[in-house]
Parts: sequence; C-alpha cells; structure tokens
Amino acid sequence: MNLDDLYTVIASRKGGNPEESYTASLFDKGIAKIAQKVGEEAVETVIDGVSGPKERVISESADLLYHLLVLWAARDVKPGEVWAELGKRVK
Repeated sequence: MNLDDLYTVIASRKGGNPEESYTASLFDKGIAKIAQKVGEEAVETVIDGVSGPKERVISESADLLYHLLVLWAARDVKPGEVWAELGKRVK
C-alpha cells in the first residue's frame, strides 16, 4: 500500500464510529491527541532508529507514518500538497 492510498482510507474514517475504528476514535479525540500520538511515535522511531533492531525501525516507522497521515487528514492537508512542498526542496 502506498501513502496516498492509506491517506484515502484514513480520510474515509472521519466521522466514523469511534467504537468500530481506531482511526475514527483518533479523529473523535481531536487534533491535540492526534498530534500527541505523532510525537510519541516519532520518539519511538528515533529510539529504535538509534539502537533497535531493523524490524522495530520498520514497525515504528509504519506507526509514525500512519499517525502523521491521520494528522494531515484532520487538518485537511492532502498528500499532494506535501509532495509538492518536497518537490520544491529537491531543486
């Protein structure tokens, strides 16, 4: 699965039942909680990136990317907008 497809799935969970979907429950808790989760996952990724096994780096990276995409969806940031900004930095 690529990040654009995952974003589409995540965004489709907005307004969903928080009892049936972890993603919907994050949206229900609000942007501050979502941002907190991004921070937690970033720290875990950094820790495992420095001293953890490769498998943990992969797992924590997946968690970080997922929560970042949830934050983007909560803030109505589209992946293409981020890709465009990254494209400006490659020049």
